Amino acid sequence: MAQEHDTLHMGRSVLWNLTAAAPHLTEGEARQVLGAFLFGGDDIGKPAGVLSGGEKTRLALAGLVHSGANVLLLDEPTNNLDPASREEVLAAIDSYPGAIVMVTHDEGTADALHPDRVLLLPEADEDFWNEDYRELISLA
Repeated sequence: MAQEHDTLHMGRSVLWNLTAAAPHLTEGEARQVLGAFLFGGDDIGKPAGVLSGGEKTRLALAGLVHSGANVLLLDEPTNNLDPASREEVLAAIDSYPGAIVMVTHDEGTADALHPDRVLLLPEADEDFWNEDYRELISLA
């Protein structure tokens, strides 16, 4: 998620960053999205630069999920998140209407998102998801 953090405008507010990433959202819709990503009350006016690492991850994901993109590429999106944030982020990712390509070493993340397919690297073997792959994730 480090590259996504680079796209945040650190001196601008949380609300400004979301509306820059998802300009089609009205201010009310943006506030609802931020609430779903656990930004409430005064949090939306905070400069992005003062956010914790987990908060920056949540803000970046809120922008990505609502950007209108049809594919998300995510690398360990639940790392460094507290349990409540993790649950909200996974719910948002699960509701995303486009395709998601994600790297994870967390079998709980795979369980929450119900993947269709798996790509094993470095062999580049593709297969339909089954529970045997969950066990492989837990060994990684």
